[in-house]
Amino acid sequence: MRVLIVEDEPKMAGLLRHGLRQEGIAADLAAKGEDAVWMAGATEYDAIVLDLMLPGIDGFEVCRRLRDDGVLSPILMLTARDGVHDRVAGLDSGADDYLVKPFSYAELLARLRALARRSHGPGTPELRVGGLRLDPAKHQVWRGKEEIELSAKEFAVLEVFMRRPGEVLSRFQLLEHAWDYDYENRSNIVDSYVRLLRRKIDKPFGTRSIQTVRGAGYRLREDGGE
Repeated sequence: MRVLIVEDEPKMAGLLRHGLRQEGIAADLAAKGEDAVWMAGATEYDAIVLDLMLPGIDGFEVCRRLRDDGVLSPILMLTARDGVHDRVAGLDSGADDYLVKPFSYAELLARLRALARRSHGPGTPELRVGGLRLDPAKHQVWRGKEEIELSAKEFAVLEVFMRRPGEVLSRFQLLEHAWDYDYENRSNIVDSYVRLLRRKIDKPFGTRSIQTVRGAGYRLREDGGE
């Protein structure tokens, strides 16, 4: 997943970003509503965490502008206001979910995972592609009954593939979803992680699940290589 955090309090923004990165989630920061509008328009985020109280345009207006601009990324609105009127206003402006401060970090993660599932269509919390299974909440991967140990970034790249089985994904698309703006772009990093994944999810099992599509990128076979 790649998430945009829109929060003007540096301490809160830093804590959220650190926590998400610890979970293997790429996270970008925007301190102002105006910045959030252009960043979300330029990058396909899997979810947006949007604080209601921002300098300049507030969270309500950010939501409205993003939806008017055709940005479909799920939006989780954060606010200290817990009145029904504010919740209704947030949802009516285009937000998909609402979380009142102070909140549990575990609940924030659970809501982000739920939003990501909805944005990729109906399904269960566990992703399945052939014999491959991935649980985003537990950060576990299996082929058949055997668990596979992956690093946080390997897990993130595999999750991008498993949310789009059968689709050809370019190197740029994989970078967009698994790395954030702070990453110093190197053209071979995606190829390196694909090689690492093949060594772990394919080679020990005699399978070939991740295909190279010349001139286009990579594709996870819909049968998981079975």
